Amino acid sequence: MGDGDHTARRNVGRRAVLIGGTVAVAAAGLAAHDQLERWWWRLPGQEKPRRPGEVDYREAQWSAASGANWRRADRPDDYVIDRVVIHVVQGSYATALRVFRNPAHGAASHYVVRKDGHVAQTVRELDVAFHAGNREYNERSIGIEHEGFVDRPQDFTAAMYQSSAELTADICARYGIPADRTHIIGHIEVPGADHTDPGPYWDWDRYLDLVKQALSRNPGKGKDPGKDAGKAPA
Repeated sequence: MGDGDHTARRNVGRRAVLIGGTVAVAAAGLAAHDQLERWWWRLPGQEKPRRPGEVDYREAQWSAASGANWRRADRPDDYVIDRVVIHVVQGSYATALRVFRNPAHGAASHYVVRKDGHVAQTVRELDVAFHAGNREYNERSIGIEHEGFVDRPQDFTAAMYQSSAELTADICARYGIPADRTHIIGHIEVPGADHTDPGPYWDWDRYLDLVKQALSRNPGKGKDPGKDAGKAPA
């Protein structure tokens, strides 16, 4: 190879490095801009008002999860909410609330539904709960736990289905989430998930029918948060 070829190759290589560097800088700039857009609310006076014990769904009662099991955010302004993730506790309602209060547990959902239909809220919807085992899905979703075990269909009572469906319908109405199986999913369907809930006995057809029925009534129950502020779950 002659000197001209060597010089040409060297110049091409330098251009590639420069172009690659420019792309990297541009990407870094976009990432920084994205971060600024996501975190602007942390500036003084920008964060939404918060009151102790405030709930987003007025039928829920507050039972706070440990702050180690969720991340403060300002959704949907910093992260769009477009999913509801259905979970099953693999235990009791009381067990779910207890472990969510434990900072060593490392996880919590936004809501827990008991067999009799009672609903507790443990994390505000504007915050990111660690429930899905996938950061992106945590940021874009609201998690609902259900008392019971995946291999016991008798745990999924009519009262639980109805109450949970009304909660999900209210979430869908407030955030414009379609009531379908693309946007209302099980924990098992989260990419990278190592859980199997809600399991084979969760009746998806029944559940989605109930969600759609509740949506047709347009309950809007979540539009007055704080109504039951400070009430302990029954």
